[in-house]
Amino acid sequence: MSGKGVFISFEGIDGSGKSTQARRLTNTLHDAGFDVVLTREPGGSAGAEEIRKLVLEGDPDRWSAETELLLFTAARRDHLERLILPALKAGKVVICDRFADSTRMYQGLRGADLREKVDLLHEVMIGHEPDITVLVDMDPEIGLKRALARQGGEERFEQFGADLQQQMRTGFLALAKAAPDRYVVVNGGRDEDTVADEIAGIVSSRLR
Repeated sequence: MSGKGVFISFEGIDGSGKSTQARRLTNTLHDAGFDVVLTREPGGSAGAEEIRKLVLEGDPDRWSAETELLLFTAARRDHLERLILPALKAGKVVICDRFADSTRMYQGLRGADLREKVDLLHEVMIGHEPDITVLVDMDPEIGLKRALARQGGEERFEQFGADLQQQMRTGFLALAKAAPDRYVVVNGGRDEDTVADEIAGIVSSRLR
């Protein structure tokens, strides 16, 4: 485990319901007596939240994939230093809505050599992986409809369309297959309570 605490990330395509499930797991573990910190990426610290506005709002072509990669890495480094590592050192459970695997997908899939750069920057500047990653799997077309329906002002990546969502789903499942000790894959197409119960059961058993 990372230090004394436990680091849990949630991953999935846009509209998969992972943010909802991250909140529900936070509440479940809190009720069970765990000291839990819920955070998100990009964001989670003051500096990272400022970067979030830069990368999630505006025209889809606002930034190149290379520039996005640098911005996300900067945000993640600040988040790691100021929130994640101190919380883990204090023995807390940190639940993060997205982490490095999202960058591996969103930026790593947008160019022939970008995935290698994503991994290199992660190794040099971040150097940490979650102890448990919950992948909320979802049909890309359904997820995209859900995401666009939110109209929350942070739909820049959703505007890249269904093809990217399909590529990311395939990529996330490949990551899960490559790291079975870290990944838990759940079917996000079922009702919210059923998904939450399954995640809570799996994570609680691992924490015990």
